[in-house]
Amino acid sequence: MLNKLVHDARAPLNRISMNAELIKLVLENDMPKQKALEALDKIILNCQQCSESLQNITEHNNG
Repeated sequence: MLNKLVHDARAPLNRISMNAELIKLVLENDMPKQKALEALDKIILNCQQCSESLQNITEHNNG
């Protein structure tokens, strides 16, 4: 059970990292800022998902 909870928390972190790299590419290569804004929206969503996953781990730990 704990492994699934950790996996569920790790997945949004990976997506956050990928979107941050996309923003870096957009800024370095003068790409349309809309791509960066979309990536930021995804980062915000994934932060919320990660927070929910951590809450689930806390609830699981507290029984």
